[in-house]
Amino acid sequence: MTNIRLGFVAMSMELQNASPSKTMTYKQFSQLQNREAGLRKLERISLANVTNTLRILKHAAAHDIAFYRMTSRIIPLANHGDLLDWDYISPLADALQEMGQFARKNKMRLDFHPDHFVLINSPKKEVLKNSLKTLKLHYKLLKNMGIDTMHRCVMHVGGNYKEADVALERFVQNWAYVPVQIQKMIMLENDDTSFTMADVLYLCEKLQIPLVFDYHHHLAYHHDENWTQHWPRVVESWKQSPLPLKIHISSPKNERQFRNHADYVDTDMFFDFLKEVKGSVEQIDCMIESKKKDLSLFQLMRDIKERKDVEIIDGASFRLK
Repeated sequence: MTNIRLGFVAMSMELQNASPSKTMTYKQFSQLQNREAGLRKLERISLANVTNTLRILKHAAAHDIAFYRMTSRIIPLANHGDLLDWDYISPLADALQEMGQFARKNKMRLDFHPDHFVLINSPKKEVLKNSLKTLKLHYKLLKNMGIDTMHRCVMHVGGNYKEADVALERFVQNWAYVPVQIQKMIMLENDDTSFTMADVLYLCEKLQIPLVFDYHHHLAYHHDENWTQHWPRVVESWKQSPLPLKIHISSPKNERQFRNHADYVDTDMFFDFLKEVKGSVEQIDCMIESKKKDLSLFQLMRDIKERKDVEIIDGASFRLK
């Protein structure tokens, strides 16, 4: 049997006034006459984001949710070129440690998904340099939370720049510039416009990176690839990871806007996938990328409880019979 654990992304739609990604633009910062006062304001915003993230973790734990993706926008302007002397970690150290302690105590899997501008395969050196800075920020946050950094950041391959094969090889070449501790932090995901499951598996196998399979993305962009044929390779990519195999789940908004995420998960579509992978691994962690976040998870579990082919474990996980 295979255990399925559900998680959600960043925001809670149920909690009030709990945004983990409050921000300040550089324009707003630069308009402040006192730079030190501006930095203190940034620190207050960042602390509020960390505090709200902890609130969301407590909300998740209360509903048996042990899988959560943190927002990458916890610390606004952290990597801005004019603020590189800002020590943003020290004022947050206690709050980050508390958040990490709570996650460990409740056996929660936490990870990140850096924004689309993080491009390891970019042909521009400056873009690669900034991408590495952003990845180091994620690494520092995890380390200061006391979280094992292994396989905690899922990324897309990047742009195909109209030459997918060349872009894949550029990823391999640029990988040499990525510090080893950052390399170990990364997982790769197939996307819906540029790189198929087979494309990403090529990189994962060559560079020993786990593949986060996105079924919705595969349906949107696949070049007639048979995903079930490649599934054993996905399983193999996770063999050296301390974490269970991870996938992304979402459903198309509609036929015309197929790539857009719907508010909720189509249960039948989800189980079309699950029936094919049942028994292939002991556990699969499924990150829900629907628009309604935690509300989507709650609705999905209500739907699943009506099925005869599952055994409910708790409020956010079940076992395939």
